[in-house]
Amino acid sequence: MSESVRITSFQTLFQSHPRDLTDHMGHKIAVYGASGLTGTFVAAELAKRGHTPLPFGRAQATANNPTALDHALTGAEAVINTAGPFAITALPLLAAAERAGIPYIDVAAEIEANADTFTRGASIPAVPAMAFFGGLSDLLVTAAMADWPTANEAHIAYGLSGWQPSPGTLTAGQVSRDRREGRRVRFRNGSLNYHNDTPPTLTWDFPTHTREVIADFSMADIVTVPSHLQIPSVTNYMSREAADGLAAAASRQEPETFEIDVRVRRAGEERRMTASGKDIYAVSAPLAVEAAERLLSGRFATTGVASAGAMFDAADFLTALAPVIQTKHCS
Repeated sequence: MSESVRITSFQTLFQSHPRDLTDHMGHKIAVYGASGLTGTFVAAELAKRGHTPLPFGRAQATANNPTALDHALTGAEAVINTAGPFAITALPLLAAAERAGIPYIDVAAEIEANADTFTRGASIPAVPAMAFFGGLSDLLVTAAMADWPTANEAHIAYGLSGWQPSPGTLTAGQVSRDRREGRRVRFRNGSLNYHNDTPPTLTWDFPTHTREVIADFSMADIVTVPSHLQIPSVTNYMSREAADGLAAAASRQEPETFEIDVRVRRAGEERRMTASGKDIYAVSAPLAVEAAERLLSGRFATTGVASAGAMFDAADFLTALAPVIQTKHCS
């Protein structure tokens, strides 16, 4: 079957129950890891939008038990995987979604796990890293690029007021560090590069104020952005407050505020977009659920594994996130 025929067939299938402003028919959407922090937000967002969340977790189906996963997905129209470490759960859940013939979404921030998903591919629409890290910045970079077919470099700076990592974040981070043997990773010259260099500290002018940031604090963006955009260098920057909070692993109290500043450059030109909001875990829920709705209503571009910016209309998607996430073109 040709790619164009495959895309058409999936869009026809998922448009069988289209949603619009007058359509309140909900969907049954499985949430793996629904008892975790992000999973709880996702299940609540689904219910808020009139859908029926089908929560399940390792107690019902471990990632290494295909039969249990298949049973858990019975009756589901899509699955959102919120259970890390995604190095363990992503590919088995993706395979189960394929067997069920339903779209797959995850909120993975693990660089190598996302790379594994893109490398594997899929026969269904699948969107990895559909969360604050990876998905949101990919939408911002894609919207900033607009009519540019290529760019020389993309810079993505995270101005978080702090970071109170969830237990899942800490566990996933350790899995990633173990996979890369303690080395750091960056995206340069069109590929992931592992290194032991000490990351530089510098200042970054965010929309509200200047912050101290750590350069080459790589996140899932260095996988999602170059998966579909011709940009050979993608660099992340993380505010010092967030990096210190992550290292301290304090218990969760008042959610952090955030600013994301995206700058795309080519041949002396720069395009810039920013986003702001509160609570990096909570905002992952509308990102993932909006993606599920668009996949189930045929508003997507391709079948297979694709990042948010490649799968959806980036500018329209960002507009739909307001007022939870405020975005702005700055140049």
